[in-house]
Amino acid sequence: MDIKVDVKDAEGCKILNVCGDVDVYTSPKVKEHINSLIEKEVYKIVVNLEDVRYVDSTGLGVLIGTLKKVKEHNGNIVLVCTNPQIKKIFQITGLVKIFNMFVNNEEAIEALK
Repeated sequence: MDIKVDVKDAEGCKILNVCGDVDVYTSPKVKEHINSLIEKEVYKIVVNLEDVRYVDSTGLGVLIGTLKKVKEHNGNIVLVCTNPQIKKIFQITGLVKIFNMFVNNEEAIEALK
């Protein structure tokens, strides 16, 4: 399965819209997009997972690793997710304690201000 990643400007942050499965094969593309934002000194990032059907441990690792990088610059990565299956993965792994999850981009952007 291929993955599509689209980056949009928002109020003082960037929104990364991800579409497809985030797994061992597609995670490098997600990582590449987030790292390119970090290289441009963008440290407030919304990752929209609304069109993601599946996330494996590699995908979770990418999100955790990049969160650590932006936190070093007093930034944050927040997630937009309403898919019960994806939310369950974050609950089971305990990552709901690390990532702030929101129901839409507007709430996520507001949290980054």
